Amino acid sequence: MGSTRLPGKVMKDLGGDTVLARVVHRVRRAKLSGEVIIATTTKPADDLIVKECERLSVTCFRGDETDVLDRYYRAAEAAGADAIVRITSDCPFIEPEITDNVIRAFLEQRPHYASNALQRTYPRGLDTEIMTFETLARAWREARKPYQRTHVTPYIYENPEQFTILSKIGDVDYSHHRWTVDTPEDLEFVRTVYQRLGNDDRFYWRDALTLLEHEPALVELNRHVTMRPLQDG
Repeated sequence: MGSTRLPGKVMKDLGGDTVLARVVHRVRRAKLSGEVIIATTTKPADDLIVKECERLSVTCFRGDETDVLDRYYRAAEAAGADAIVRITSDCPFIEPEITDNVIRAFLEQRPHYASNALQRTYPRGLDTEIMTFETLARAWREARKPYQRTHVTPYIYENPEQFTILSKIGDVDYSHHRWTVDTPEDLEFVRTVYQRLGNDDRFYWRDALTLLEHEPALVELNRHVTMRPLQDG
């Protein structure tokens, strides 16, 4: 709930349901995903997140607000997880097919860490990261820089000499698309796309691509939005 650019963004309405609910519904449709856990904070404002988790019948873990790496580690430890798939809660277009592809590559090649966002070819907002529990635990013990604690995984992919890293890329570069929710303009964009697709979160990511090819003006709704530097937290 404490987002600086769009406070309360994951509880915003998106075609009759919350942004968070849309993410949960889509992640649950990934065939290779396991238990879904929402890792939120202990701040009173995030009591709303806990209530939403109860409504969605999804496990909720509460931890530190700023040390998100600690929150992830403790949530994974509490769940007894062997591996952790990281999906951020502001990505209501997250694609089960793509998430499954990254998980499948991880299971086949057994790296310490796999991601489809290291060399970005997919739209921003379809990011899937996977790591072993041991890898997460090592990052938790050794990461010292504030941004490494805030963003969970930088310590891993910034140290390829210590970890085996798998980068999963697509056949076509769609990285110019922005499908995440961090600003009011982003929210307007995802609401418009959802409305065009019937406000049903069972659409495929290629359905969204087709829509944007037919209505390229929609891309302009949030084209100007930029990501903050990683080191800014």
